[in-house]
Amino acid sequence: MSLPILQAPMAGVQGVALALAVGRAGGIGSLPAAMMSSEPLVASLRQLDAAKAAYNVNFFAHTPREPDERLQRWADSLAAYREEFGVREVASMGSERRPFGEEALAAVTTASPTIVSFHFGLPAKPLLAELKRRLPDTFIASTATTVDEARWLEENGAQMVVAQGWEAGGHRGHFLSDDLSLHLPTRELVAAIRAAVRLPVIAAGGITTPAQVRAALAAGASAVQCGTAFLLADEAATPDLHRTAIEQPHETVVTTVMTGRPARGIPNRLIRDLGETPDDLPGYPHTAGPLAPLRAAAEARGRTDFTPLWCGANTDSVRRGAAEDIVARLMGEKI
Repeated sequence: MSLPILQAPMAGVQGVALALAVGRAGGIGSLPAAMMSSEPLVASLRQLDAAKAAYNVNFFAHTPREPDERLQRWADSLAAYREEFGVREVASMGSERRPFGEEALAAVTTASPTIVSFHFGLPAKPLLAELKRRLPDTFIASTATTVDEARWLEENGAQMVVAQGWEAGGHRGHFLSDDLSLHLPTRELVAAIRAAVRLPVIAAGGITTPAQVRAALAAGASAVQCGTAFLLADEAATPDLHRTAIEQPHETVVTTVMTGRPARGIPNRLIRDLGETPDDLPGYPHTAGPLAPLRAAAEARGRTDFTPLWCGANTDSVRRGAAEDIVARLMGEKI
């Protein structure tokens, strides 16, 4: 890495192409691996290794919960939407969101990533120890939304902390407490974590301009992680409906409606209908299953009624273009 820019891993809206492009531009590209099976993951890792640029592979470290009766109630509550969109399939009760396990360990250790990062904590200690044994030159990073989480990560084997500020798009990475009132704006969180731990801190959350990059570095960050800034990149896989929503005037909210876990994005019809945090959801990640056929049916009509439109709080400066140009803009170069 020649520049202090990490591209945030963004499951569902990017593949290896964006990571490769950011690496070519001098930053660190990231591959979101939590929803990938072994074969495509290994193939993508081979491409990243062949490029000989620094890169990050990201996994989830959540503890899966067995579905309970709330899942059926949730599916039943969506019946009117299914009738409206002509959806006969009641629900998908499974989940593609898998925590880091033996299969992922075997896949990632076929490669030589610069960083292996986690969201929602760290994997079980035996898995983490084996990952470090097999990849001794790879840095282990994870997300912290509070100082307490940063301290926990330092005590439990992380080597870098991603300080996820309140402005960040997508899922909140908290794992010690569900109290969102503890979450700070990015710059404040970076300064607080930097004072509390000895690990390098990567600032994440609403960083889309050169001024915001400079502010994060001035607050003590060693680098910044940017996701929303790359959502409109030519190399991203962001669907056209999502791109259009970002480019139109909008607000963002933190909602549990789409997956059962708090995440920031542009409110869609479902969020407006049900509210940002309705009661009795089946929890993460099971909430997403029954929405999948509805999302497909709505998107086929050119609608985002059930589409998770994840993005951070600051999008005014986000533009379409090549990832290389986006990296240059973040560094203050005129494009």
